[in-house]
Amino acid sequence: MLFNSYEFIFLFLPITFFVYFYLNSKRLTEASKGFLVASSLFFYSWWNVIYLPLILASMLFNYLLGASLTKESQHKKVSKKQLLSMGIVANVALLGYFKYSDFFIDNLNKALGSDMALLHLALPLAISFFTFQQIAYLVDSFRGETKEDDFLNYALFVTFFPQLIAGPIVHHKEVMPQFASSWNKVKNYRNIALGLFIFSIGLFKKVVIADTFAVWATQGFDVATALTFFEAWATSLSYTFQLYFDFSGYTDMAIGAALLFNIKLPINFDSPYKATDIQDFWRRWHITLSRFLKDYIYIPLGGNRAGSFRTYTNLMATFILGGLWHGAGWTFVFWGFLHGLALVIHRIWHSLGFRLWTWLAWFITFNFVNISWVFFRAKEWEDAVKVLRGMGGLSGVVVAEKYEKYLSKLSEYGVEFGIVTTNIQSGSQIIGWLVFALVVSLALKNSYKFTFEKKLHPLIIVFASFIFAYAMIGSLVSSSEVFLYFNF
Repeated sequence: MLFNSYEFIFLFLPITFFVYFYLNSKRLTEASKGFLVASSLFFYSWWNVIYLPLILASMLFNYLLGASLTKESQHKKVSKKQLLSMGIVANVALLGYFKYSDFFIDNLNKALGSDMALLHLALPLAISFFTFQQIAYLVDSFRGETKEDDFLNYALFVTFFPQLIAGPIVHHKEVMPQFASSWNKVKNYRNIALGLFIFSIGLFKKVVIADTFAVWATQGFDVATALTFFEAWATSLSYTFQLYFDFSGYTDMAIGAALLFNIKLPINFDSPYKATDIQDFWRRWHITLSRFLKDYIYIPLGGNRAGSFRTYTNLMATFILGGLWHGAGWTFVFWGFLHGLALVIHRIWHSLGFRLWTWLAWFITFNFVNISWVFFRAKEWEDAVKVLRGMGGLSGVVVAEKYEKYLSKLSEYGVEFGIVTTNIQSGSQIIGWLVFALVVSLALKNSYKFTFEKKLHPLIIVFASFIFAYAMIGSLVSSSEVFLYFNF
């Protein structure tokens, strides 16, 4: 079930909302929590019920292990550190089996010349997210930072449907006290209005903007056999904005849906294309994943406490693992390597005291991110090379025919005149969409900032109603159904 589906918007969400608060109004607190857990598991099972036992077993295992880690008495046979290690290994092994088995077998076959059959396992929905969330819970339990004695509460922490599928990756201490608050057990009309407003913005971003760019990105990456200069840049920028508005839209919809239940999820997306350096970008993009990588990989590896070389090594290792988390492929590993390398260069640059003009720093950062997304999107190395060759002008340059009388001399240098975007079938409209997307991502306030508003202006409510209606109409002809981060 998708956030942008009619089943979710007109059936699942309102039914879950009204039944949950009805049970709370009758002071049936445990029943309301149980209903929300059951609803969230139904939401999860809508995709493929075969993986329901997997998430249930994962929750039970981690709950029992977490309870053991929070016991004050010393463990005689197995230390808490050993228990924690066992829990992390078990969670990573589960993720690795489903997500990386074929990747490992394929590379082993290439290295050894063997012919082992691939398993062709379907990736269980949300496994990357609920695995990381539960690893964080185990580490926090080991550190004495959180404790949970009620399995129903723990199940609600893991399965709460607005953040179950693609985050944000939350800490137990961030959300469970909110569910325990008596103030949050009654309907809050400010939160309802605000939640619907933010949800509507997210729906518009996904259905109207992201899915428009998806057509051109797919055509350029997956269909076209070669791309000229402008086609290649249009393709890369289309994916850059598709991913931005797809993930930003999902995040808004998750935050908005959670607000209906009086739950405030942590910020996960803070206008990352406004970043003026790569470190700033990672403070804004998928914030809760960046937090996880920092707190549970980078710092345990030593962080920046053991000299510059060790710091750079830790950064590289963290981001290569971050790239691998996104997908089982060498293109993802290379994408992570590029970002790790960029962070190392950024640290060296700043340690030498160099600075750039703000506009130039933004321009370099944005273009680095745009180019690195090529590897993130490409299904194969050949696809990435095809796009990058085009961006470098190595597959030819085509300029619109109407400019030939002004630029005819350029034909001496191999420039052709004709239809500019034939291979991606976009026409001149793509220019307007790219300008629009750039202005929106740079000039407008981040949706999360609205959660701090004391009340919404009536015109904002009217605007929300308009974009909601427009997005619902647009969803009838949407080119893409699944949010991109559902694939990770």
